[in-house]
Amino acid sequence: MGTTALSIITEQTHGVVIDLVYASPNNLAGKVVYQKAVCALHPDAEACLRKAANYARQAGMTLKIFDAFRPGKAQEIFWSVLSDAQYVSDPAQGSNHSRGVALDVTLLNAQGQELDMGTGFDDMQEHSHHDRNDLPLEVQRNRLLLLGIMLHAGFISIPSEWWHYELPNSRAYPMIESDLVIV
Repeated sequence: MGTTALSIITEQTHGVVIDLVYASPNNLAGKVVYQKAVCALHPDAEACLRKAANYARQAGMTLKIFDAFRPGKAQEIFWSVLSDAQYVSDPAQGSNHSRGVALDVTLLNAQGQELDMGTGFDDMQEHSHHDRNDLPLEVQRNRLLLLGIMLHAGFISIPSEWWHYELPNSRAYPMIESDLVIV
């Protein structure tokens, strides 16, 4: 495991809204997974997040973060709930969240409301995939706006989750152990 220091993300310093879903029972696992939670990323991903937050502001929006750095122990919990590599990384291979280079986000409008993305966060179904042409035009537009912001900031997407973005070559980063998030 790596000893890379994580950069702490706050609403004040990054101009984002933080709602770490796994610190509440309203998530994929159906229980509180993070007993202690601080939003954090690898410094390389944090630099891209700053860009993305600025691009969102330029569009009159705010980024909302659902998850960022995730301990390997949390990944084991999610894999036990849904062992489908299309949606949850096998903990034996490690999650890019556990490398600190992935985050889950959406966009808020000027009134602070989430844009309609067609499904909720962590809604593991076909309609959560990118490149759906069977969703309402507004949903497609909202997803493309988020995609454009995140790609322009230096992240890449994965096909199965509209909310998930990570650094290119994420697997080249080491797994991180940190007590910023405790399971």
